[in-house]
Amino acid sequence: MGTLITPDELRELVDSGAPPKVLDVRWRLDRPDGHEDYVSAHIPGAVYVDLERELAEPGQTATAGRHPLPSTETLQQAARRWGLHPGDTVVVYDDIKSTSATRAWWLLRHGGVEDVRVLDGSLRGWTDAGHPTESGEVTPTPGTVTLDLSGLPALGIEEVEAFTEYGTLLDVRAYNRYTGEHEPYDPRAGHIPGAINAPTPQNVDEQGRFLDPQLLRERFLALGVDPEKPVASYCGSGIHGTHNSLALELAGFETVLYPGSFSEWSNNPERPVATGDQP
Repeated sequence: MGTLITPDELRELVDSGAPPKVLDVRWRLDRPDGHEDYVSAHIPGAVYVDLERELAEPGQTATAGRHPLPSTETLQQAARRWGLHPGDTVVVYDDIKSTSATRAWWLLRHGGVEDVRVLDGSLRGWTDAGHPTESGEVTPTPGTVTLDLSGLPALGIEEVEAFTEYGTLLDVRAYNRYTGEHEPYDPRAGHIPGAINAPTPQNVDEQGRFLDPQLLRERFLALGVDPEKPVASYCGSGIHGTHNSLALELAGFETVLYPGSFSEWSNNPERPVATGDQP
């Protein structure tokens, strides 16, 4: 059972008598609501996932970060709306090199769904392969899946500073946000002290497909990741960090996520912030 699935492999499953549950997780920083694009064209049978309301807990304070993890109740209610049942194979995709689809992958996989796969190459890979799309809304019969988010491999804000003493902390945002030269979203600029910059775009090729696991491993080792120690990732608000979690897993590392990320950290003024190009 793999973590990634190619467009051709997905097409075979979609055309089979027992197609997987396909989830369209279109979201990006400058356009968080991807529903209009979904309705215009999506993989046949795909159900739209509202990342802001279903993969995050709405109504939290700013100090909790911009996309705090959903409660088990919130995610389970959403997953049942998507039509998920126990034992289903689930495929998630987006249109931006899997950077938002991996949020659904991470939550569902660690919440109790055993077979969750990410469409390698995203929607672009599907259409470039000549596979069809459809328009309109897909509203499945509600599912019966049961989820449990109590055991997520995640760090709370109180655990992050201590983690740097025994593990490697990776900041996956753009270099100029890591250094503090540019910060368009959060109240303070810079990075968590001790973190190494590892931008997510370097996990994939020009077509948005994840690099070969060995190449990913070489990349992380070159950055300073110790294979004998755990490694954690964070981003701006907890979305792109899951992309790095998947890349690290493919590369064979033990990985956890700091989902509060820099938006939570920087909104708590008692937490120190470093600037410049060094951890």
